Parts: sequence; structure tokens; C-alpha cells
Amino acid sequence: MVSLPERLSDIELSRRDRLILYYLTGLSVLVLVYTVAYNVAMWRLEGVDQSIFASFEFVVQTMTTTGYGQDSGHWSRPLMFLFVAMIQISGIGIGFFTLRLIIIPLFTDAEVNLDDRLTPKEDHVVVCEYRRDSTVLLDELEELGIDYVLISSSEEDARELSAEGYAAIDGSPQDASAFERASIDSARAVITDAGSANVNTILTVRSIRPDVEIIALTDDSDLRDVLLDAGADSVLSPHGVLGHRLAEKAVSSFSAELTDTVDLGADMEVVEIPVAHGSRLVGTRIRDSRIRERTGANVIGAWIDGELQLPPDPNAVIRPNTVLLVSGGHEALEAFSEFTRRRPSPRQHERIVLAGQGEVGRAARSVVEESGIDFVTVDIEDRDGVDVVGDAASRSVLQEAGIKRADAIVVGLPDDSASLLATVLSRSMNPDVEILVRVSDTDATRKALSAGADYVLSVPRVSARMVARELRGEDVLAPASQVRIVRVPATPFAGTTLAESSIYEETGCRVIAVEDDSGPSITVDPQREFTGEERLTIVGSDEAVQRFRSRFDVAPTETEA
Repeated sequence: MVSLPERLSDIELSRRDRLILYYLTGLSVLVLVYTVAYNVAMWRLEGVDQSIFASFEFVVQTMTTTGYGQDSGHWSRPLMFLFVAMIQISGIGIGFFTLRLIIIPLFTDAEVNLDDRLTPKEDHVVVCEYRRDSTVLLDELEELGIDYVLISSSEEDARELSAEGYAAIDGSPQDASAFERASIDSARAVITDAGSANVNTILTVRSIRPDVEIIALTDDSDLRDVLLDAGADSVLSPHGVLGHRLAEKAVSSFSAELTDTVDLGADMEVVEIPVAHGSRLVGTRIRDSRIRERTGANVIGAWIDGELQLPPDPNAVIRPNTVLLVSGGHEALEAFSEFTRRRPSPRQHERIVLAGQGEVGRAARSVVEESGIDFVTVDIEDRDGVDVVGDAASRSVLQEAGIKRADAIVVGLPDDSASLLATVLSRSMNPDVEILVRVSDTDATRKALSAGADYVLSVPRVSARMVARELRGEDVLAPASQVRIVRVPATPFAGTTLAESSIYEETGCRVIAVEDDSGPSITVDPQREFTGEERLTIVGSDEAVQRFRSRFDVAPTETEA
């Protein structure tokens, strides 16, 4: 929801917008002055008494060079001719300025200084070389009310983002002048995602602002200590977090023991569980599944056909790639996990294929190794720990890796097209295999589900959540998941009930737990009146949580920060 400013003085304009406003205001004043002066001159010098509107018409016709023959016969004094000539000359000059300042930038690709489009910045975030779908992070920052400037070494990328309304400039993050243009003197933090140039960027920032907070993102968790030594305050490794999560999901399919639950307190937990191919739940309507009666777990949401339903439609049919979000005690969730597992097949044995041994694959491997489950690693490069060397998006390579007898495959390939191909091939070669996929483009999430994936995590989504947690102190309970679960203060809802708050109707989020002085409770009474001292656990898609933050302007509490 977009909030309108209460006063005109609250509107922030970019330098270019201010210039256009000043220009149009000056032009209006000039036309007004010319109109009055011409009207007076016609009366005093030529003895012609005409209306002010006729004089206005003359000025507009003259300045736009559209003609004004009706008045030319009235001029006889030299001063009158000089005055008319001055209007004509100024009209030509103004026409050139209008063309260059407004018309050309709007309708052509003429050069535009991106700095002129920036609004005044203060207490903002400077983002350097963000490589994980910039718009996902920038939309996240905008919804959280965090001002920013993105510095990109690619002039083309910067111009595209600026044309879409994002605060972006081109420049090198290793150049101090780029940070000065981004108003680093008044910035609250710097986010660098410059890959091998991260250290150079950090040192550049420290030479300008020794006190500013620096958050570094890296695809190689082994560089954590190096980046900290260089001057970063915190280092985030989204690929590692994502790889761990995918592997935990894969391992959980072999045992009812769950390792990836989110603790809500009071011995209550919440977990996402993909419904396996061959599960007894496949083809059953949610209302007929009797999950609560059979396991004690409560279904609070479901990803069905790539869409999150909170709460799920009771008539929705559970499909093989449906992901159920359930809450309950640990034993109830383990019973539910056992209930959703596939029926055993004599063709399969406990094996996981790990496709790709980059940061995601190595993180996944560390989890699988600890579980003791048999696994096979696949990578296009012959490196330590790789069992099968070759393209994982190849039928022959997947066959060599034993996909036909595997229970699960974790696809951690850096290229989304290759990941989608590997997903389709894996599903065609083994209809019962559980497929867990990492994608680099948020838009590829739905494609991966359509291709046959059971569980999909997006690098840009995970990265944006981790950055939001660092910047705003957002209490993200599970950064790497298909849903977003956060704890927020109930301050905006003091004196109202959950039913009156319209949280779900206005944002799409669902309150799944309420914590007060007596502790957390997942039994949420819609008629309970909030005092404002409680903390709410809400769940929703990333867009829904962003709407919640924007609509209710919830700031982090001391415990969150």
C-alpha cells in the first residue's frame, strides 16, 4: 500500500525532477510577465486597448513560433519592435532548453546523468555490485522503508534500474568518488556483493567512512575470516544457508526424525514438509486427509501448484509437489513426517544425488555426510570429492550417478536452464525421486515446480531475507524456506482483536503464534484483545510480509535487533 505525503514539503524530488520543476515555474512566470508587459506596451505605445487574454495568445504564439499576423499591423514604434524581437529570440532559446531537458530524455536514449535522478539521501544503505537479482533486494528495502543507492559498474544495468524507478548509479565500488556520489557521508550501512573485489571495496569504504557498518555477501564461506579481517562487520553466505536447507529437506525424507523445524516456543514447532511422490496423501483433498486426527499436527498453509494458500483451501487436492506447512509438538510433526513419506519401493535404497559441487553443493554434502546416508556427487569439474565428472543436465551422467535408484536429488547448479533440464530428466528417469532445486532467478521458481521439482529455494529470496535481518533486525525464523516466518511486535494492534486487525485481509499474512509474559501460544483466539506488549509470529510469502511491514510500519523491538 502506497502512503501519500501529508504535506507538499514531505515530497522528495530528485535533482532532475527539481530542475524540471524550477524550469516550468520560471517559464510560467516569464510568460506571465511577457503577457502583462505586452498588454501595457500595446496600450501605451500603440494606443491599442485589447484584453489580457489576447495579449497572452500573442505571447504564446510568438514563443512557439506558430504565428500572430493579426497584431503586426499595430506596431509602429521602435521600442515595440525591439520588445517583440526579444520575445521571439527568447522563445527560440526556451524551445531548445525544453527539447534538451525534457523531450529528449523522455523519448530517446540520450545521455542522462543518473546522479540527477537521486533524491536527497540520509540514513540510507549503499549497495555495491549486487549480483543476485537486484530488484528483489531493492523491492525488499523499499517495502521496509529503507532508503538506498545502488552502485553498479555496468552502466547499462544502472540505466535499466534507474529507468524502472530504482535509485541506481553507475560507477566502480573501488573508486571513492562513486561512494561520494552515493552520499556515503550520511549512509547507515554499505552492502557489498562484489565477488573477488569485495576486499577492495571494503578497504575503499573504510578509507572514507571508518565508522559505517559494512555487510559483505559471498559465495564462498571460506572467505568469511578474510572479509572480517578486511573490515566487514558481518559476512553473509546465502548459498551455504540454502545448501544446508535443501540437504536437510532431502535427509528428512529418509527418517521421521526432523532436523529443520522452527521453534515457536512452548514445545511447539512449525515445519515445511514436501509431500513425496507415492505418499498416501497424494490425490487426497485436505479436508479428507484427517491429518490432525491421525498425527496431532495442524496444517496452517500449503504450497499448491506454486501458490501459497494461508490457510489452505479444504477442497484443495494434495499433489506430489505440494509443500504443507504444519505446526504442533515435535512428536506430532515427526508422526506427520512419517505419514507423508512415500511407500517403500524395492527398486530404491537410501541414496542422495548431489548435482553440483559449488558452495551450495558443498554445504549440502556436509549435512548428508553427517546423516550417514549414501550419496553420490556430480560436478562438471574433476575436483576432490566428486564421484561423477560431467554435466548433471545430461541423461548419461545422471544415469551414471544412479538417479534411477536414488531417493532424492539436490540440484545445486549455478545455471537455471541447466537446473530445469536436470529436473525434467530426473523426473522422467525416476518418477518417485524427490527433487530439491536451487534457482538463481526468482522467476525460475515456478518453472522449476512445473518441471517436476518438489522443493525450490531462490538465491535472491534467501539473500534478501538475510540482508533484511541484518539491516532491520527482522526476526526471521527460517531465512531459507519457501515461506517467510517472522516475529513482530504487536504494538500497532494495541486495543484491537486479531479479528479486527484485518492482518490477513490486508496483507495475506497469517498469525500462527502469540507470545506474552506467560510465554508463547499457538492457540490464537481471534477475539483476544492485544495490549501491544505481545509478539506475533506471522507467516506468509515474501510479498505478503513486505505488505505487512509497509501497511503497519512495524519497527524491530530491542530483542529483535
